[in-house]
Amino acid sequence: MPTHPVLAQSALAQSALAQSALDPSVLDPSVLDPSVLDAWIPAIIFMALSLGVGLSMVIGARILGVRSREMPATRGLTYESGEEPQGVAWIRFHPRYYVVALVFVLFDVEAAFVLPWALNVRSLGLFAIVEMFVFLLVLLLGWAYAVRKGALEWQ
Repeated sequence: MPTHPVLAQSALAQSALAQSALDPSVLDPSVLDPSVLDAWIPAIIFMALSLGVGLSMVIGARILGVRSREMPATRGLTYESGEEPQGVAWIRFHPRYYVVALVFVLFDVEAAFVLPWALNVRSLGLFAIVEMFVFLLVLLLGWAYAVRKGALEWQ
């Protein structure tokens, strides 16, 4: 047996590999726990159905879709609710728009955290209530800062 630890691990791994090659029960599916396999069956069925529905929609649209024989002149134009486009489509937005969008995302994520907490508040106890108040206080301070700086006002 080698005296170096890395060589000892390597020799141990090689002997285990050789034993697994000789022992067919290592790769035998009947040795696996059936409850683990049973837990994955609904997930596999769901993934197969999702893939099947998605592929059938794409293939069905390709087969049943209406195709024109020649390219219409209006095909490359910008569509704006049936109206004739005015100006170019590439315009600059004011940065204030992005600030309002970020504040919306912030409070939307806050709602995603508060809902599961509200459903489990009784089992979580007093500590969770205090933690949620701290979380909401930090968000309220951020909102007050945004209002004070005028980030939410349109001019």
